[in-house]
Amino acid sequence: MDTYKINTDETLRETIKHGSSSYPFAYYPDDIWQYDFHRIDWHWHHELEFLFVVEGTAHCLIGTDKMEVHKGCGMFVNSGVLHRFEAKNSTFAPNIVFAPTLLAPENSLVYDKYIKPVIDLSVPYQMLNPDITWQNNVLQILSQILILQETGEKNELCTISLLLQIWDILSKQLDLASRSPNSYRLNHRQARLQTMMQYIHDHYMEDITLEMIAASASISKSGALHIFQSGIQISPVAYLIQYRLAQAAEQLYTTKKSISSIAEEVGFTSSGYFCRKFRQHYQMSPNEYRQAKSQ
Repeated sequence: MDTYKINTDETLRETIKHGSSSYPFAYYPDDIWQYDFHRIDWHWHHELEFLFVVEGTAHCLIGTDKMEVHKGCGMFVNSGVLHRFEAKNSTFAPNIVFAPTLLAPENSLVYDKYIKPVIDLSVPYQMLNPDITWQNNVLQILSQILILQETGEKNELCTISLLLQIWDILSKQLDLASRSPNSYRLNHRQARLQTMMQYIHDHYMEDITLEMIAASASISKSGALHIFQSGIQISPVAYLIQYRLAQAAEQLYTTKKSISSIAEEVGFTSSGYFCRKFRQHYQMSPNEYRQAKSQ
């Protein structure tokens, strides 16, 4: 079975271009189970996203929240929000990702009055449950959009029309009074998280400490722990180890370097400790991983 991996930059922003500049809309008929480690890992994008679970159960992580999105349910993920999807078995969850400007040009009356207020909400996501009337209406329209994408070309006009119907419902149902202060704090916290991640990506080969990671964002060690835990649910040091392991994994199947050499290059002082951590994370030894990838 082919496996897929989501690609992000050093801030965890997804690097794939969703659609084109003339039509910034993309449809992804994803089975989460087919991704590496059965998850679409932490990422964010400026675009808006809607997901609809057709089969199975998607586990969505946003900050410290972890939601189960069951068959027939869906969710809306707002612009700029770090999120991750996981599955414990085959989970077909098609999703659409599109730029807000697909609905109206930036700075236009429609954009400023109806689009921007929802983007600026402090609420990072909205679950969509068929048992709630307005949410079921969104799901029904979303289902039509997904069906349209399977029919081939010349569906753009109908797609945009249906998206505007969804947006009309969202703009009426979501609490637009919850804008600004919280949203700003969320963005500020995310910026600090990304600053510390960037520091780890730049210095992972060195002997770096929690204090050094926190200092890169001008905050305390406890502040760094809180931001990592609320943002991606692990500590800074655990993230550092995971990042080192990911770099080692790439070297294992792209080079012929020895295990001990790779361990040292990615920042582990002991090859024995590296092998234990690698097995814990990948459920196989470095040698087994190398052999599996070379087949």
